[in-house]
Amino acid sequence: MNQGKPGPPGDEPTVRPEPPEGDFELPRPAARAAAPDEGDYELERPQPPAPALPAHGTAPAAAGPGAPDEGTAPLPTAADGADGTVAPGPGTAARTPAGAAADTSGTDEHPAGPAAARGGLSDAQGGPAFEEAGAGAGAGPAEGHVRPLHDPDPYSTPPYGEPGPWAPAPPVQHPGNTPAHGVPGAAPPPVMDAAPPPVMDATPPVPAPAHPDPAAAAPAATPAADPWGRYDPWAAAAAVTPLQQAEPVLMGREQRRGRTRRTLVAGALLLALVSGGVGGIVGAHLERNGGIGTVELPQAARNDAGRDPGSVAGIAAQALPSVVTLHVSGGGAAGTGTGFVLDERGHILTNDHVVQPAGDNGDITVTFHSGDTAEATVVGRDSGYDLAVVKVKGVRGLAPLPLGNSDNARVGDPVVAIGAPFDLAGTVTSGIISARERPITAGGEKGDGSDVSYVDALQTDAPINPGNSGGPLLDTEGRVIGINSAIRSADGSDDPDGGGRAGSIGLGFAIPINQGKRVAEELINTGKATHPVIGVTLDMEYGGDGARVAAEGSDGGPPVTTGGPGARAGIKAGDVITEVDGRRVHSGEELIVKTRAHRPGDRLELTVERDGKERKVSLVLGSSGGG
Repeated sequence: MNQGKPGPPGDEPTVRPEPPEGDFELPRPAARAAAPDEGDYELERPQPPAPALPAHGTAPAAAGPGAPDEGTAPLPTAADGADGTVAPGPGTAARTPAGAAADTSGTDEHPAGPAAARGGLSDAQGGPAFEEAGAGAGAGPAEGHVRPLHDPDPYSTPPYGEPGPWAPAPPVQHPGNTPAHGVPGAAPPPVMDAAPPPVMDATPPVPAPAHPDPAAAAPAATPAADPWGRYDPWAAAAAVTPLQQAEPVLMGREQRRGRTRRTLVAGALLLALVSGGVGGIVGAHLERNGGIGTVELPQAARNDAGRDPGSVAGIAAQALPSVVTLHVSGGGAAGTGTGFVLDERGHILTNDHVVQPAGDNGDITVTFHSGDTAEATVVGRDSGYDLAVVKVKGVRGLAPLPLGNSDNARVGDPVVAIGAPFDLAGTVTSGIISARERPITAGGEKGDGSDVSYVDALQTDAPINPGNSGGPLLDTEGRVIGINSAIRSADGSDDPDGGGRAGSIGLGFAIPINQGKRVAEELINTGKATHPVIGVTLDMEYGGDGARVAAEGSDGGPPVTTGGPGARAGIKAGDVITEVDGRRVHSGEELIVKTRAHRPGDRLELTVERDGKERKVSLVLGSSGGG
C-alpha cells in the first residue's frame, strides 16, 4: 500500500517483491484472537490543546459557592483516577488527556508525535477509543487495543490512505425493505455526523454525589444505531425481512360479471380474427390451386320427360323423322337438298332446282333421319313453281308430315325450319313470319325465261342456308305451311342456292303450302302442273307503276290471246293493269305472281287503266300446261 512512498520518520520505503506473472489472489489478513473491541474503529482525531494548569501552589480564583470560574480547569480530585483522568459525570462522556504532561514551568504543551497531535477519539458508535500513555513523546496505543492492519498514513489520505490489498472495503449501503403499499414505513435512522472535536469546558466537573438519584442516574435515550457503524465486509449478510403479501381484493358480483363479459368478448374477437385468417388462407389456396383432390363437376340428373309439343324441341321431335336429305348427281353436276314425306307410298316433295342436276338419267339418294338410305326417282317437276316430287320404293313405316294452311299464317307467328344446310342433316332453326305474299322470282339461267319461278312467298327470318331448299317450314303445331326455296344473298340476288353460298342474312322465302299442295297433287297424278293464265303478253321492260300489256306477243302474234280470258274481258294492247282483287301491283312480275297464286278457273277482278281512265274488269283464269 505504501510502496514507493516515504514512511514515517525512521522508516524506509516499503518494498514488496514482484509477484509472478499470471493470476494471483490477494492475501487476506491473518486470523487473530478476538479482542473485546473487535469491529470498526476510528482514527485518532486531533484534540485541542488542554488549558494550562496553574502553577504549583497557586489556587484557582474563587467563583462563588459551589461553582468554579468559567475557563478554569478543575484540579484532579480523589474521585478522579490516579492516572490523571477525570471521572465522567452523569450523562458526560469520558475524555482522555492530551497525551503529554504539563510542563512544571508553565510552558505550552508540545505533543511528542503525530498521534499526540491528533489526540484520542471517542467512539461515537460505542467502540473503544485509543488512549495515549501519560507522558512521553511517541507513545503508542494503550496495551490491549487492536492495532490497525495497515501502517499509519502520515499524509492523512482519507479515508485510510491509498487503496490496497490491506485497506478495508468501503461500506456498502444496503437499501432498506420497502413497505407494502399503504403501510407506513419506519422513519429512516438519523445520520450520525462525525463528532465535532471536543471542547474542553473550563467549568470544573461537578463531583458525583455519594448517593446518586436513580432518576438522575438513568442514562439518556440512546440514539438510533448507525447501520454502517459496525460494518464488517467479511461478516454474513443480515437476514432480510420478507416482503409482506398483499391481501387479495375481493370482487363484487357485478365486477365478476363485467370481467366475464370482457373475457367472452375478447375470446369471440380472437376467435373471429383467427377464423377469418384461416378462411382467407384456405380460400386463397383453393382459388390458386383449384381445390383439393379430384375435381368432380356438378351435373343435373337425367330427365327423360317429354317437351311441350308446341315448343321448338317438341316440334322438332315430331317432324324430324319425316324430313329427308337428298343427294343428287348427274350430268357432271351434284347437289344436296332437303325434302319431306307426303304419304306412306313414298312420295317426297322438294324443290325443282334440287333435282335438276339429275336430269333424266341422274342418281338421287334419299337419306332418312334414322340413317337409312334409299334410291329415288322423279315423279314430276315444274320450274315455274320450283317444285318437284320424287318417290322411294321398298321403304315401309314412313311418317308423312301433316300439311297446314298458309292462308292462316300471320306476320309474327313463330315458325321452325328443318333442313340440311351445307349437308348438315337434321338442322333445326326457328324464327317468325316476317311478311306474307312477298313476290319473288328465281332461276332464269336459261335466258329464255322458261326456268324462272314466280312465287308469292312467305318471308321468314329463320336461318335458311344452301341445303335447306325443299325442307319444310312448320307452324307451332308442327304442320307444314311452306316449302323453303330461296334466300336473299348479300349480293342482292334471289338465288335458290344462295348465290355465292354466303349463307343466311335473315331473309328467307318459302312457297306457301296451299300452292305447293295443288302442284304436288298435279305432279303425282299427271306428272305435270298447270298454270293459271290471263291470256295476255306483258311488257317486262315497262318502268311505270303497274303491268302494261305488250304491243305484240312473244312469238310475233297478238299480245292478247284470241278467245282467252283477257280478250273476253275487253283487255287491249297498251292497257295497264294496276290492281288484282283490290291489291296494288307495281310490275309485270308481281302480276304473274298474283295470278299463279290462284288455281285455274278462279275468278279475278282487275283494275285496268286506259288513256288515263281506270275501269274494273272481271275474268276467269284459264290454264296452260306447265313445263
